[in-house]
Amino acid sequence: MSDVHHGQCFCGAVKLEVTGAPAAMGYCHCESCRHWSAGPVNAFSLWPPTAVTVTQGADAIGTYNKTPGSSRKWCTQCGGHLMTDHPGMGLVDVYAAILPTLKFTPGLHVFYGETCLRIKDGLPKQQDVPAEMGGSGTLLPE
Repeated sequence: MSDVHHGQCFCGAVKLEVTGAPAAMGYCHCESCRHWSAGPVNAFSLWPPTAVTVTQGADAIGTYNKTPGSSRKWCTQCGGHLMTDHPGMGLVDVYAAILPTLKFTPGLHVFYGETCLRIKDGLPKQQDVPAEMGGSGTLLPE
């Protein structure tokens, strides 16, 4: 697996790269991610902010803060979703779908207590997020 992965928005106006290995990968089932992604679940890859670099089109990135805990980023030209900054966690979620060379290896499901799509894959299902990330750490059954 390469240590550098390149991604871009839907139209290619914004390009980014991530370096190193993600801090975590998995699936988020929270209502906010579902609503933002227009899908029943969001595949995430979390990176330290220093590992994420916008290489083209920084001036075409829009930001929306539904809550202080997340800054969702998208391309203002095509509307393509790019990433979400999570300053409280000290991580950036670069959507796994925009990193075609990243071998997506999910380790868990977060906010499974809000799911609308049950997934039986043997991965841990967190009610919210792990305790070390400020959540309850409560595991739910598949």
